Amino acid sequence: MELAQRLTRLGTETSFSVAQAAADWKARGNTVYPFHLGDIDIPTAGHIVEALDRAIADGHTGYCPGAGIPELREALAADIGTARGMDLSADNIVVTTGGKPVITKFLQSVMNPGQEVLYPNPGFPIYESQIEYLGGTAVPYRYESTPDGFALDLDQIRSLITDNTVAIIYNDLQNPISAESTPEERRALAELAQEFDLWVLSDEAYFDTRYEGRSESIASLPGMAERTVILYTFSKKYAMTGSRLGCAAAPKQIADVISTLNTNDESCTNHYVQWAGVAALTGPQDSVADMLGILRQRRDVAAGLVNQVPGMHVAVPQSTFYLFPDVTDAVARVGATSVGEFATAALHNTGVSFCTREHFGRRQPGEDREYIRLAYSGISAEDIGAGLGRLRDWVASY
Repeated sequence: MELAQRLTRLGTETSFSVAQAAADWKARGNTVYPFHLGDIDIPTAGHIVEALDRAIADGHTGYCPGAGIPELREALAADIGTARGMDLSADNIVVTTGGKPVITKFLQSVMNPGQEVLYPNPGFPIYESQIEYLGGTAVPYRYESTPDGFALDLDQIRSLITDNTVAIIYNDLQNPISAESTPEERRALAELAQEFDLWVLSDEAYFDTRYEGRSESIASLPGMAERTVILYTFSKKYAMTGSRLGCAAAPKQIADVISTLNTNDESCTNHYVQWAGVAALTGPQDSVADMLGILRQRRDVAAGLVNQVPGMHVAVPQSTFYLFPDVTDAVARVGATSVGEFATAALHNTGVSFCTREHFGRRQPGEDREYIRLAYSGISAEDIGAGLGRLRDWVASY
Protein backbone atom coordinates (compact mmCIF):
# COMPACT_ATOMS: atom_id res chain seq x y z
CA MET A 1 0.00 0.00 0.00
CA GLU A 2 1.17 3.55 -0.78
CA LEU A 3 1.01 6.68 1.34
CA ALA A 4 -0.48 9.96 0.16
CA GLN A 5 1.65 11.79 -2.41
CA ARG A 6 1.24 15.11 -0.60
CA LEU A 7 3.50 13.78 2.17
CA THR A 8 6.45 14.26 -0.18
CA ARG A 9 5.80 18.02 0.15
CA LEU A 10 5.78 18.01 3.95
CA GLY A 11 8.81 19.49 5.67
CA THR A 12 9.63 19.70 9.35
CA GLU A 13 11.20 21.90 11.99
CA THR A 14 14.76 20.93 11.17
CA SER A 15 16.29 22.19 14.41
CA PHE A 16 15.12 18.95 16.00
CA SER A 17 17.61 17.01 13.87
CA VAL A 18 20.39 19.16 15.35
CA ALA A 19 19.02 18.39 18.80
CA GLN A 20 19.36 14.67 18.09
CA ALA A 21 22.98 15.06 16.98
CA ALA A 22 23.71 17.04 20.15
CA ALA A 23 22.00 14.41 22.31
CA ASP A 24 24.03 11.64 20.66
CA TRP A 25 27.28 13.55 21.29
CA LYS A 26 26.30 14.14 24.92
CA ALA A 27 25.40 10.47 25.39
CA ARG A 28 28.98 9.61 24.51
CA GLY A 29 30.17 11.50 27.58
CA ASN A 30 30.81 14.91 26.03
CA THR A 31 29.75 18.33 27.30
CA VAL A 32 27.21 20.06 25.06
CA TYR A 33 26.32 23.75 25.09
CA PRO A 34 22.78 23.81 23.59
CA PHE A 35 22.24 26.82 21.35
CA HIS A 36 20.19 24.84 18.81
CA LEU A 37 16.60 24.81 20.06
CA GLY A 38 14.49 27.85 20.92
CA ASP A 39 12.99 26.33 24.06
CA ILE A 40 13.01 28.19 27.38
CA ASP A 41 14.67 26.79 30.53
CA ILE A 42 12.93 29.34 32.78
CA PRO A 43 9.96 27.89 34.74
CA THR A 44 6.39 28.99 34.08
CA ALA A 45 5.31 31.46 36.78
CA GLY A 46 3.82 29.88 39.90
CA HIS A 47 0.45 31.62 39.71
CA ILE A 48 -0.04 30.27 36.17
CA VAL A 49 0.77 26.72 37.26
CA GLU A 50 -1.56 27.08 40.24
CA ALA A 51 -4.39 28.23 37.96
CA LEU A 52 -3.89 25.18 35.76
CA ASP A 53 -3.96 22.83 38.78
CA ARG A 54 -7.03 24.59 40.14
CA ALA A 55 -8.83 24.28 36.81
CA ILE A 56 -8.24 20.52 36.84
CA ALA A 57 -9.46 20.27 40.42
CA ASP A 58 -12.53 22.32 39.51
CA GLY A 59 -13.42 19.85 36.77
CA HIS A 60 -12.42 21.86 33.68
CA THR A 61 -11.29 18.66 31.97
CA GLY A 62 -13.97 18.18 29.34
CA TYR A 63 -14.80 19.71 25.97
CA CYS A 64 -15.17 23.45 25.56
CA PRO A 65 -16.01 25.72 22.59
CA GLY A 66 -13.84 25.24 19.51
CA ALA A 67 -12.99 28.94 19.46
CA GLY A 68 -11.92 28.86 23.11
CA ILE A 69 -13.52 29.68 26.44
CA PRO A 70 -15.10 33.16 26.53
CA GLU A 71 -12.97 34.30 29.46
CA LEU A 72 -9.73 33.65 27.58
CA ARG A 73 -10.97 35.12 24.30
CA GLU A 74 -12.00 38.31 26.07
CA ALA A 75 -8.68 38.54 27.92
CA LEU A 76 -6.76 37.98 24.70
CA ALA A 77 -8.77 40.61 22.83
CA ALA A 78 -7.98 43.12 25.58
CA ASP A 79 -4.28 42.22 25.77
CA ILE A 80 -3.59 42.08 22.04
CA GLY A 81 -5.75 45.09 21.26
CA THR A 82 -4.28 47.31 23.97
CA ALA A 83 -0.67 46.47 23.10
CA ARG A 84 -1.26 47.16 19.41
CA GLY A 85 -3.71 50.04 19.58
CA MET A 86 -6.47 47.97 17.96
CA ASP A 87 -10.17 47.57 18.74
CA LEU A 88 -10.60 43.79 19.11
CA SER A 89 -13.41 41.75 20.60
CA ALA A 90 -13.76 38.09 21.54
CA ASP A 91 -15.27 37.55 18.07
CA ASN A 92 -11.82 38.26 16.59
CA ILE A 93 -10.06 35.65 18.76
CA VAL A 94 -9.76 31.91 18.14
CA VAL A 95 -7.74 29.94 20.69
CA THR A 96 -5.33 27.35 19.28
CA THR A 97 -2.97 24.67 20.53
CA GLY A 98 0.06 26.95 20.36
CA GLY A 99 0.95 29.47 17.71
CA LYS A 100 2.00 27.01 15.02
CA PRO A 101 -1.54 25.85 14.03
CA VAL A 102 -2.37 29.44 13.09
CA ILE A 103 0.02 29.11 10.13
CA THR A 104 -1.76 26.06 8.75
CA LYS A 105 -5.27 27.32 9.41
CA PHE A 106 -4.55 30.73 7.92
CA LEU A 107 -3.37 29.03 4.73
CA GLN A 108 -6.38 26.70 4.69
CA SER A 109 -8.60 29.75 5.02
CA VAL A 110 -7.17 31.95 2.24
CA MET A 111 -5.10 29.80 -0.18
CA ASN A 112 -6.35 27.53 -2.93
CA PRO A 113 -4.11 24.84 -4.46
CA GLY A 114 -1.75 26.40 -6.98
CA GLN A 115 -1.89 29.90 -5.53
CA GLU A 116 1.28 31.66 -4.42
CA VAL A 117 2.17 32.75 -0.90
CA LEU A 118 5.25 34.85 -0.16
CA TYR A 119 7.23 33.90 2.95
CA PRO A 120 10.49 35.04 4.60
CA ASN A 121 13.65 33.11 3.84
CA PRO A 122 15.65 32.57 6.02
CA GLY A 123 12.57 32.01 8.14
CA PHE A 124 10.62 29.58 10.27
CA PRO A 125 10.66 26.38 8.15
CA ILE A 126 7.02 25.51 8.82
CA TYR A 127 5.90 28.36 6.54
CA GLU A 128 7.45 26.72 3.48
CA SER A 129 6.39 23.24 4.61
CA GLN A 130 2.71 24.08 5.06
CA ILE A 131 2.34 26.18 1.91
CA GLU A 132 3.65 23.31 -0.20
CA TYR A 133 1.88 20.55 1.74
CA LEU A 134 -1.46 22.28 1.19
CA GLY A 135 -0.80 22.53 -2.54
CA GLY A 136 0.29 26.14 -2.78
CA THR A 137 3.40 27.61 -4.35
CA ALA A 138 5.87 28.83 -1.75
CA VAL A 139 7.66 31.98 -2.97
CA PRO A 140 10.58 33.04 -0.74
CA TYR A 141 11.56 36.65 -0.19
CA ARG A 142 14.90 37.74 1.20
CA TYR A 143 16.54 40.10 3.63
CA GLU A 144 19.58 42.27 3.05
CA SER A 145 22.42 42.52 5.57
CA THR A 146 22.96 46.00 7.05
CA PRO A 147 25.27 47.30 9.81
CA ASP A 148 22.28 47.19 12.18
CA GLY A 149 21.10 43.69 11.28
CA PHE A 150 18.79 42.80 8.40
CA ALA A 151 16.24 44.66 6.27
CA LEU A 152 13.54 43.48 3.88
CA ASP A 153 14.37 43.67 0.19
CA LEU A 154 11.16 45.52 -0.65
CA ASP A 155 12.02 45.81 -4.35
CA GLN A 156 12.39 42.04 -4.56
CA ILE A 157 9.09 41.50 -2.73
CA ARG A 158 7.28 43.73 -5.22
CA SER A 159 8.89 41.86 -8.12
CA LEU A 160 7.67 38.52 -6.75
CA ILE A 161 3.98 39.46 -6.57
CA THR A 162 1.90 38.11 -9.46
CA ASP A 163 -1.78 37.84 -10.30
CA ASN A 164 -1.61 34.43 -8.60
CA THR A 165 -0.27 35.76 -5.28
CA VAL A 166 -2.86 35.56 -2.53
CA ALA A 167 -0.96 36.22 0.71
CA ILE A 168 2.29 37.17 2.38
CA ILE A 169 3.66 35.81 5.64
CA TYR A 170 5.44 38.48 7.66
CA ASN A 171 7.49 37.73 10.77
CA ASP A 172 8.46 41.04 12.33
CA LEU A 173 10.85 40.34 15.25
CA GLN A 174 11.99 37.41 13.19
CA ASN A 175 13.14 33.87 13.86
CA PRO A 176 15.96 33.06 13.06
CA ILE A 177 17.58 36.37 12.16
CA SER A 178 16.08 38.69 14.83
CA ALA A 179 15.24 41.26 12.14
CA GLU A 180 12.83 44.00 13.15
CA SER A 181 11.23 46.34 10.65
CA THR A 182 11.56 50.08 10.89
CA PRO A 183 8.25 51.96 10.87
CA GLU A 184 8.98 52.97 7.27
CA GLU A 185 9.60 49.38 6.19
CA ARG A 186 6.45 48.17 7.94
CA ARG A 187 4.35 50.86 6.23
CA ALA A 188 5.87 50.02 2.84
CA LEU A 189 4.92 46.36 3.25
CA ALA A 190 1.40 47.34 4.31
CA GLU A 191 1.08 49.49 1.20
CA LEU A 192 2.13 46.56 -0.99
CA ALA A 193 -0.44 44.30 0.67
CA GLN A 194 -3.19 46.82 -0.01
CA GLU A 195 -2.04 47.66 -3.52
CA PHE A 196 -2.14 43.99 -4.54
CA ASP A 197 -5.05 43.00 -2.26
CA LEU A 198 -3.10 40.39 -0.29
CA TRP A 199 -3.95 38.61 2.94
CA VAL A 200 -1.23 38.96 5.58
CA LEU A 201 -0.22 36.53 8.30
CA SER A 202 1.68 38.57 10.88
CA ASP A 203 3.64 36.11 13.02
CA GLU A 204 4.05 37.99 16.29
CA ALA A 205 5.38 35.19 18.48
CA TYR A 206 8.18 37.46 19.76
CA PHE A 207 6.16 40.68 20.02
CA ASP A 208 6.68 40.80 23.80
CA THR A 209 10.23 39.39 23.83
CA ARG A 210 12.11 42.62 23.48
CA TYR A 211 14.77 44.43 25.53
CA GLU A 212 14.69 47.97 24.21
CA GLY A 213 12.11 49.99 22.30
CA ARG A 214 8.48 49.16 21.70
CA SER A 215 6.90 46.60 19.39
CA GLU A 216 4.46 47.64 16.68
CA SER A 217 2.11 45.50 14.58
CA ILE A 218 1.43 45.81 10.88
CA ALA A 219 -2.20 44.99 11.72
CA SER A 220 -2.59 48.34 13.48
CA LEU A 221 -1.75 50.37 10.38
CA PRO A 222 -4.62 51.94 8.39
CA GLY A 223 -6.36 49.48 6.10
CA MET A 224 -4.62 46.42 7.56
CA ALA A 225 -6.89 45.08 10.31
CA GLU A 226 -9.36 43.69 7.78
CA ARG A 227 -6.70 41.74 5.86
CA THR A 228 -4.32 40.64 8.65
CA VAL A 229 -4.29 37.59 10.91
CA ILE A 230 -2.04 37.90 13.98
CA LEU A 231 -0.32 34.78 15.28
CA TYR A 232 -0.08 35.04 19.07
CA THR A 233 1.49 32.54 21.45
CA PHE A 234 1.91 32.17 25.20
CA SER A 235 5.09 30.13 24.66
CA LYS A 236 7.61 32.96 24.61
CA LYS A 237 6.02 35.67 26.73
CA TYR A 238 5.04 33.37 29.60
CA ALA A 239 7.56 30.50 29.27
CA MET A 240 4.72 28.10 28.38
CA THR A 241 6.26 26.30 25.40
CA GLY A 242 5.00 22.87 26.44
CA SER A 243 1.52 24.09 27.38
CA ARG A 244 0.70 24.59 23.68
CA LEU A 245 -1.50 27.65 23.92
CA GLY A 246 -1.90 30.46 21.42
CA CYS A 247 -4.48 32.16 19.26
CA ALA A 248 -5.33 33.77 15.97
CA ALA A 249 -6.45 37.39 16.20
CA ALA A 250 -8.28 37.84 12.92
CA PRO A 251 -11.06 39.56 11.01
CA LYS A 252 -14.32 37.83 12.01
CA GLN A 253 -14.64 36.31 8.53
CA ILE A 254 -11.36 34.41 9.04
CA ALA A 255 -11.88 33.81 12.76
CA ASP A 256 -15.10 31.93 12.03
CA VAL A 257 -13.33 29.70 9.51
CA ILE A 258 -10.46 28.93 11.88
CA SER A 259 -12.94 28.09 14.63
CA THR A 260 -14.61 25.58 12.29
CA LEU A 261 -11.22 24.13 11.40
CA ASN A 262 -10.52 23.73 15.14
CA THR A 263 -13.72 21.74 15.54
CA ASN A 264 -12.74 19.51 12.63
CA ASP A 265 -9.13 19.02 13.71
CA GLU A 266 -8.93 18.76 17.50
CA SER A 267 -12.43 19.76 18.76
CA CYS A 268 -10.95 22.33 21.13
CA THR A 269 -7.78 23.48 22.81
CA ASN A 270 -7.03 21.79 26.14
CA HIS A 271 -9.68 23.16 28.50
CA TYR A 272 -7.74 23.58 31.75
CA VAL A 273 -4.69 25.05 30.00
CA GLN A 274 -6.96 27.86 28.79
CA TRP A 275 -7.63 28.82 32.41
CA ALA A 276 -3.87 29.02 32.92
CA GLY A 277 -3.86 31.44 29.99
CA VAL A 278 -6.47 33.61 31.69
CA ALA A 279 -4.28 33.72 34.81
CA ALA A 280 -1.23 34.60 32.72
CA LEU A 281 -2.94 37.54 31.04
CA THR A 282 -4.84 38.93 34.02
CA GLY A 283 -2.41 38.12 36.84
CA PRO A 284 0.86 39.76 37.90
CA GLN A 285 3.35 40.37 35.10
CA ASP A 286 6.49 40.36 37.26
CA SER A 287 7.62 37.03 35.84
CA VAL A 288 7.59 38.49 32.31
CA ALA A 289 9.91 41.32 33.34
CA ASP A 290 12.12 38.93 35.31
CA MET A 291 12.48 36.60 32.32
CA LEU A 292 13.32 39.48 30.01
CA GLY A 293 16.04 40.53 32.43
CA ILE A 294 17.56 37.05 32.33
CA LEU A 295 17.35 36.88 28.54
CA ARG A 296 18.85 40.36 28.16
CA GLN A 297 21.85 39.30 30.24
CA ARG A 298 22.26 36.19 28.09
CA ARG A 299 21.99 38.24 24.91
CA ASP A 300 24.69 40.62 26.05
CA VAL A 301 27.07 37.83 27.04
CA ALA A 302 26.43 35.90 23.82
CA ALA A 303 26.72 38.87 21.46
CA GLY A 304 29.87 40.09 23.16
CA LEU A 305 31.58 36.72 22.79
CA VAL A 306 30.38 36.11 19.22
CA ASN A 307 32.01 39.35 18.17
CA GLN A 308 35.28 38.13 19.71
CA VAL A 309 35.38 35.01 17.52
CA PRO A 310 37.73 35.53 14.55
CA GLY A 311 35.67 35.65 11.37
CA MET A 312 32.29 36.05 13.10
CA HIS A 313 30.21 39.18 13.65
CA VAL A 314 26.64 40.04 14.59
CA ALA A 315 24.59 43.15 15.27
CA VAL A 316 23.02 43.16 18.74
CA PRO A 317 19.24 42.64 18.32
CA GLN A 318 16.65 44.39 20.45
CA SER A 319 14.23 41.47 20.43
CA THR A 320 13.74 37.67 20.24
CA PHE A 321 16.29 35.31 21.82
CA TYR A 322 18.40 34.54 18.76
CA LEU A 323 21.65 35.69 17.23
CA PHE A 324 22.30 35.14 13.53
CA PRO A 325 25.98 35.90 13.04
CA ASP A 326 27.83 35.96 9.74
CA VAL A 327 30.42 33.17 10.04
CA THR A 328 31.73 33.15 6.46
CA ASP A 329 35.31 33.96 7.40
CA ALA A 330 35.29 31.59 10.40
CA VAL A 331 34.15 28.71 8.18
CA ALA A 332 37.04 29.40 5.82
CA ARG A 333 39.50 29.88 8.68
CA VAL A 334 38.96 26.36 10.09
CA GLY A 335 39.04 24.82 6.62
CA ALA A 336 35.41 23.68 6.53
CA THR A 337 33.91 23.22 3.06
CA SER A 338 30.38 24.14 4.17
CA VAL A 339 28.57 25.71 7.11
CA GLY A 340 27.16 22.27 7.94
CA GLU A 341 30.67 20.85 8.19
CA PHE A 342 31.62 23.83 10.35
CA ALA A 343 28.70 23.08 12.70
CA THR A 344 29.70 19.43 13.10
CA ALA A 345 33.32 20.35 13.71
CA ALA A 346 32.28 22.97 16.27
CA LEU A 347 30.18 20.41 18.17
CA HIS A 348 32.98 17.85 18.24
CA ASN A 349 35.73 20.32 19.13
CA THR A 350 33.93 22.68 21.52
CA GLY A 351 30.57 21.13 22.45
CA VAL A 352 28.71 24.15 21.03
CA SER A 353 25.57 23.01 19.18
CA PHE A 354 23.71 25.33 16.82
CA CYS A 355 21.56 25.47 13.71
CA THR A 356 22.81 26.86 10.41
CA ARG A 357 21.25 28.93 7.67
CA GLU A 358 20.34 25.65 5.92
CA HIS A 359 17.80 24.85 8.63
CA PHE A 360 15.64 27.87 7.74
CA GLY A 361 14.62 27.43 4.12
CA ARG A 362 16.26 26.75 0.79
CA ARG A 363 19.06 29.08 -0.18
CA GLN A 364 18.09 31.80 -2.63
CA PRO A 365 20.06 32.68 -5.76
CA GLY A 366 23.01 34.95 -5.06
CA GLU A 367 23.50 34.00 -1.41
CA ASP A 368 27.24 33.94 -0.81
CA ARG A 369 27.54 34.44 2.96
CA GLU A 370 27.35 31.80 5.69
CA TYR A 371 25.29 32.19 8.85
CA ILE A 372 24.43 30.23 11.98
CA ARG A 373 21.64 30.68 14.54
CA LEU A 374 22.42 30.76 18.25
CA ALA A 375 19.38 30.46 20.55
CA TYR A 376 20.15 31.63 24.08
CA SER A 377 16.76 30.94 25.69
CA GLY A 378 17.68 27.51 27.01
CA ILE A 379 21.22 28.00 28.28
CA SER A 380 22.50 29.94 31.30
CA ALA A 381 24.74 32.99 31.01
CA GLU A 382 27.51 30.98 32.68
CA ASP A 383 27.28 28.20 30.10
CA ILE A 384 27.01 30.75 27.28
CA GLY A 385 30.31 32.18 28.46
CA ALA A 386 31.95 28.78 28.73
CA GLY A 387 30.66 27.45 25.40
CA LEU A 388 31.28 30.50 23.26
CA GLY A 389 34.63 30.99 24.94
CA ARG A 390 35.61 27.51 23.76
CA LEU A 391 34.28 28.30 20.29
CA ARG A 392 36.33 31.50 20.18
CA ASP A 393 39.51 29.73 21.26
CA TRP A 394 38.99 26.88 18.79
CA VAL A 395 38.51 29.18 15.79
CA ALA A 396 41.40 31.38 16.94
CA SER A 397 43.71 28.36 17.07
CA TYR A 398 43.73 28.15 13.25
